[in-house]
Amino acid sequence: MVAQDPANSFARYGLAMECANSGDLATAVTEFHSLIDQNPNYAAAYYHGGQALEKLGRIDEARGIYEKGIEATRRSGDSHTRAEIEAALNLLPL
Repeated sequence: MVAQDPANSFARYGLAMECANSGDLATAVTEFHSLIDQNPNYAAAYYHGGQALEKLGRIDEARGIYEKGIEATRRSGDSHTRAEIEAALNLLPL
């Protein structure tokens, strides 16, 4: 689906999640970044992208994506996802 319609945010999110769930975290991160570049208000991409980065040990990058995700959720009014991202951010080591 992504090959047929690269701008389809839902399809790209599905691809990123499938990569993450199958353990291909590096590809998942790439897809989450592509999704965010195309649709900066797709809040779930920030949360799950941050989770994938954490699993890869890329904590500073996870922190950055979470912080950008909080900004995105403020723009979109998505308080539920903002709470999830804030909780994940607060759990990161300093």
